[in-house]
Amino acid sequence: MSATAPDDASEDDLLDRDAYAADVEDAYVDGDRTYTPGTARSAFQHRTFRTIYLGAFASNIGTWMQNVVLGALAWQLTHSEVFVGVMIAAQLGPLLVFSVVGGMLADNFDRKKVLVVLSIQQAVFSIVLAAVTAPDDPNRVAMVLTVLCIGIGNALYAPIFSAVVPILVPRRDIAGAISLNSVQMNASRVVGPIIGTTIYSQVGPSAVFILNAVSFGFVIVSLLRVELPNPPSTGGHGLHRLLEGVAVAKRDRVVRQSLLVIFTFSFFSLSFITQMPTIASQHLGIEAKSTAYGALYACFGIGAVIGALSIGTVFAATSKAIMTRRCLVGFAAMLALFGSLRSSAPAYLTILVLGAVYFAVITSLSTVLQEDLDDANRGSVMALWIMGFGGTVPFGGLAGGKAMELFGIFPVLAAGAVVALVLAGMADLRPDPEPVATAG
Repeated sequence: MSATAPDDASEDDLLDRDAYAADVEDAYVDGDRTYTPGTARSAFQHRTFRTIYLGAFASNIGTWMQNVVLGALAWQLTHSEVFVGVMIAAQLGPLLVFSVVGGMLADNFDRKKVLVVLSIQQAVFSIVLAAVTAPDDPNRVAMVLTVLCIGIGNALYAPIFSAVVPILVPRRDIAGAISLNSVQMNASRVVGPIIGTTIYSQVGPSAVFILNAVSFGFVIVSLLRVELPNPPSTGGHGLHRLLEGVAVAKRDRVVRQSLLVIFTFSFFSLSFITQMPTIASQHLGIEAKSTAYGALYACFGIGAVIGALSIGTVFAATSKAIMTRRCLVGFAAMLALFGSLRSSAPAYLTILVLGAVYFAVITSLSTVLQEDLDDANRGSVMALWIMGFGGTVPFGGLAGGKAMELFGIFPVLAAGAVVALVLAGMADLRPDPEPVATAG
């Protein structure tokens, strides 16, 4: 075999070969094992990915401590489904507006510097939130505005980080990297609520928010220890750059359908996430300010870890397009079952399985979307993904909270299950077949 690349090799192929050569050298020097390409284990062997991954995991534990306590605090103060929805909308709603700006930043500026600055910004406002919630009866408006500032920082940060993760590994290992990234997001969802609700019940919310601010130090340190690749310039600027993701979605059927599924699924089927304190209190007899509620949320996170990890291990060789449809059916069944429960005992196992199929859907769908994206446009397309994945959830939760007040919890969750079934039937995410060349 020739040691030189053929003249018609693509830039991505050359980058993959360079990365592969570096990995071979690492394996020789460090005695590393080689793993099956595309699996989670293969992705984890890359040093830069591993460093960023562990820093993000530690930081996200603090984020989920704050997230779960914010919902519980909002319910404890007001016992209002609508106020819980407003608080979550302030936290996640900016994703719907500012993610596109974050995508532009990801494709035009030094990603490392921007991520560090945005991490510091979120840490500072978490300290402000600790001060705002220190009184026994905190100012509701100040709470919402402070959370909104944190949400804006997260909305700018999320698409940049999502665009960075897949390019820390060769293209052959993207599926494994996405699976592992989903695992750390959800493993932190397990650990964070347990720690957060324990501290909240014994000390109060301010201590939780201070610890979250400190946790940003982990991701900042990990970013400072590595060099991040920046995207090639496509020559676009300003509004044109903001709309590049839309242009990609218009011309690529799989990207378009993936985004349609995530927007619809997030708005109509995921209201149970933002309304978890309401469901726990009214249906399951679990107080939001309790370790039992933290355990319920942790079970959901454990399930999500299992679902995400399965896509990069057990189902690594299975078509992610097929997995998305199958898991949507499983999600519909488990959501309807969870909505019908009226006692806490079966809820823990049910929500664990619900979390597994939920994040199997998300991980499969994200892999389908990202595997063939051009790195030059990855940030702008992932901004649209973040808008759908995170930005529509709080507004769906707000609408779901109002609907729960009018019609009850089960009808709302059953409607979300029906939407998931419809998406399973309509979503064809398989790539178009390559045209067959015919003889002249």
